[in-house]
Amino acid sequence: MFTEKVELKDFDKMDDEYKNLLRRILLIQADCEIGGPHLYVEHMLPNAPSKSAQLIVARTAAEEIDHFRKMARMAGEIGQSVTETLTHSNEERFVEAFRTHITTWEDYAVFGFLVDRVGKFQLDEFIDCSYAPLDRAVRTMLPEEEGHIEHGTVVSGEMAAKGGEQKERVQKAVSYWYVKSLDMFGNSESYRSERFRYWGIKRRSNKEAREEYMAEVNPLIEGMGLTVPDPLEGRLYL
Repeated sequence: MFTEKVELKDFDKMDDEYKNLLRRILLIQADCEIGGPHLYVEHMLPNAPSKSAQLIVARTAAEEIDHFRKMARMAGEIGQSVTETLTHSNEERFVEAFRTHITTWEDYAVFGFLVDRVGKFQLDEFIDCSYAPLDRAVRTMLPEEEGHIEHGTVVSGEMAAKGGEQKERVQKAVSYWYVKSLDMFGNSESYRSERFRYWGIKRRSNKEAREEYMAEVNPLIEGMGLTVPDPLEGRLYL
């Protein structure tokens, strides 16, 4: 197990597998960061239910774009261009959860509640990781990600508490995004995941991270008076 700390000046000295894994994860992370605003800005910025809600949408998008900028800079420093991600259509994103469009406030809120929470889990993986610049960068990003999650969680809970048709719409959104969220962790028996752990880039297996996520989010869903969806139905990656 690799335990050293790698700075940018040390990168070229590293094993090719390490370099390729780090380039890959930065490319995918950059694509996810810029993919978020592409999901919701077009419809939610003009159609959010209030002026304050519009401001939250705009601020969230701006923070995600800044997260993209940080990932893009780090990737570029090690020879990985992420320019192509700026022109990807939603359908071309690396992660399946981003291959759609958000057109309702319920979906926007639940996306923050569930999918941004996965984003936090993914960023958490890099705390104290072997690549020091990545460790430092995610520490500046996590507080903003937590703000996105809190907003999504609060709004989802408030809408569910209204009952009736409103609660049904929130349940429908939870049923859709919950499965997408679980798939974001990847295959439980992923060989690449083990190599990320070997090189100290990540600290948990895909299965461990997914199980921790479910242990955190399932009680929150139940606390809103909603039903936790079947964790296996419609899954792409088990």
